[in-house]
Amino acid sequence: MARILSIDYGKKRTGIAVTDPLQIIAGGLATVSTSELFDWLKDYMAKEPLERIVIGEPRQPNGQPSENMERVKEFVNRWRKAVPDIPIELYDERFTSVLAHQAMLAGGLKKKARQDKALVDEVSATILLEDYLRARKR
Repeated sequence: MARILSIDYGKKRTGIAVTDPLQIIAGGLATVSTSELFDWLKDYMAKEPLERIVIGEPRQPNGQPSENMERVKEFVNRWRKAVPDIPIELYDERFTSVLAHQAMLAGGLKKKARQDKALVDEVSATILLEDYLRARKR
């Protein structure tokens, strides 16, 4: 089985998480500069087979698209044209950053570590992927 990779797409940084090959466990993988994301993903795929990519669909709490939605759509369209054999799927990412902060706090991370935006992005991508896996099992 191939892995599923999730993306918490940001204007400057992007958090990335991935499943194990059996698609049971999600774990944080990296945070990369958004400008380097496309090339980073291609390099990763050369080493690890991917079944699909799940990318956070940025929405406001009321369900309306957030300001980041256009950037996400542009990336998704670019991906679908360049790599049509690896599907990319939008998945609601509301509250993943809040949940990431809560998880970090519950995990006992010090305030300085919780302020590391790269770590928050990676944890957010992991929460997004865990949510996706749970929803898929239903």
